[in-house]
Amino acid sequence: MERMNKALSGKKERPVKVVQFGEGNFLRGFVDYMIDIANESGKFNGDIVLIKPIEFGSLDMFHEQDCQYTVSLRGIVDGEPKVLNRVVTSVADVVDTYREYDKYNDLAKLDTLRFVVSNTTEAGIVFNPEDKFELNPPMTFPGKLTKFLYTRYTHFNGAMDKGLVMLPVELIDDNGIMLKKCVMQLIELWGLEDGFKKWVDEACVFTSTLVDRIITGYPKDEAESIWESLGYEDRILVTGEPFALWVIESAKDISREFPLPDAGLPVIFTDDQKPYKQRKVRILNGAHTSFVLASYLAGNDIVLESMQDDDIRNFMMKTIFDEVIPTLTLPEKELKDFAEAVITRFNNPYVKHALLSISLNSVSKWRARCLPSLLGYVEKYGKLPVHLTFSIAALMAFYTGNEIREKALIGHRNGEEYKIMDDMQVLEFFKENSGKDTRTFVEGYLSNEAFHGQDLTKVAGLSDAVCGYLDDIKANGMRAALCRTL
Repeated sequence: MERMNKALSGKKERPVKVVQFGEGNFLRGFVDYMIDIANESGKFNGDIVLIKPIEFGSLDMFHEQDCQYTVSLRGIVDGEPKVLNRVVTSVADVVDTYREYDKYNDLAKLDTLRFVVSNTTEAGIVFNPEDKFELNPPMTFPGKLTKFLYTRYTHFNGAMDKGLVMLPVELIDDNGIMLKKCVMQLIELWGLEDGFKKWVDEACVFTSTLVDRIITGYPKDEAESIWESLGYEDRILVTGEPFALWVIESAKDISREFPLPDAGLPVIFTDDQKPYKQRKVRILNGAHTSFVLASYLAGNDIVLESMQDDDIRNFMMKTIFDEVIPTLTLPEKELKDFAEAVITRFNNPYVKHALLSISLNSVSKWRARCLPSLLGYVEKYGKLPVHLTFSIAALMAFYTGNEIREKALIGHRNGEEYKIMDDMQVLEFFKENSGKDTRTFVEGYLSNEAFHGQDLTKVAGLSDAVCGYLDDIKANGMRAALCRTL
């Protein structure tokens, strides 16, 4: 079987407009996929060079396929399970910053270059005072970017029309703001001239972005059968879900230079991404956090199974539509459309998302994802939201155990052990308190400001409600108690 290559993909050569720090599955199945569609529709006409920003790992498979690969999106489309395959031809080359430093550095001198995309993980956007300008390349991603920008600045003699647009997708708040802060700190640390600092500040654009698509990566167990259906071998194939959203917050309007929405792509340009992040965190992530622990104790193991369970599905629907959406600020139709898309995504037959995986660090997740909705509901309506309140009792029931083993609290479902994974101080609290009488346990948990940022026993009626739900779960089981909330 022939291996994917340029001849097979029919790649057209285009000017390099994008360098991308990171060659991983997410960027290739999200950003590079979108740029490929924009190229095909005649809206962008630009190629990407992938940069490997770390020392370890090999780029051999990229070279063997001329950087051509397939994205296979699998999920529910128009109510039916579908597989949408696309050969991505937007990547022109891949470069190793350590083994090919000169080639990498020369990319900064390209007249056609305009955009820098990055996904160097949450730990990538950090200021390290030990980083050095003299290194080829510097140790950190901000260090590499600062020196890359300096090369461009000097090559073009500080021309203000040669600045670059940064599009970081790392999953941290205000990723562009944080990245620019790191670059500015390094300029100071390295004693680079004021002219360069001014150029970075005025000629370059640091956007903050929010991205949303589940990328399931290389389908190791299914690869050969997929190759058979495609008619060629592809060892850098990427799988993911059809849903996608890219929100780009920028102080300067870059929509004409990066016209992805004109190609029908789900990209939103805004001067404030916070309402979109709030929507995602409270509806998508909040739904997960509010139902998964109850669903697991009710006998389910994956999200898809939970959505096929009428009790759990109804609980989730009431949580989202009756309790979360009323507390959000975007137009109601936008919120409901997003919620419907979330439910479709949860029903994806190609994604086996384990509830125990989602349960990781549920205490801090509940604080970030569910607590604002609960407090917002109380403020708006003057009463407790039933299902979000029940989710606290479900969390406490799930976190019940008296033994910590291999950094996990051991819980039990129907006589079988499961591992509860969280910070050690959280696990120690539940080990010491989950066996106490319900009132002591509940008030100890709700009053713990380290967990919630405030004393939740001061929320009128919350302690009594959680005690009632937890007693019901203990006496009658999770499913019976949950059904009484519906």
